[in-house]
Amino acid sequence: MYRFCVWVDADSFPARARDFLVELAVSKSVRVVFVANRDIKTNNKTVQMIVCQKEKDSADNYIFENAGANDIVVTRDLLFAERLVSKKITVMNDRGVVFTRESIADKLREREFSLNLSEIGLGGGKGNYYGDKEFKKFSVAFAEELQKHIIADIYNIKK
Repeated sequence: MYRFCVWVDADSFPARARDFLVELAVSKSVRVVFVANRDIKTNNKTVQMIVCQKEKDSADNYIFENAGANDIVVTRDLLFAERLVSKKITVMNDRGVVFTRESIADKLREREFSLNLSEIGLGGGKGNYYGDKEFKKFSVAFAEELQKHIIADIYNIKK
């Protein structure tokens, strides 16, 4: 088992991506922890599930307090991702975007712009669709990040 861990902000994490992540990480002997405000069923008994209180950001706060610099966190929450990136933790979303300080800033500006358009009736309708295209991007990006972290762990390289 490697020293790093994969943390998943699991409240809205797609089942298809969850199953892929579990299968790949477990096959590579990587610890996976799902954190949510409710129990999330997984197909593997080696995966850990942490159920937090139903308070706002309780799952995010649990991950933030427990994740280390060499860990990977998967979340859709941009503000949470920003906090993690500032802690030098690898963060990605379920669509395969690996966040950096710059990309987070860009995504937050896009989010603010979209919210402003919605407020005046010109935006919205983007939806929360998760199909083959989104899954493929996630599966490729996650596999690449996982491999980087495994290599860093083997050679004791700080990320």
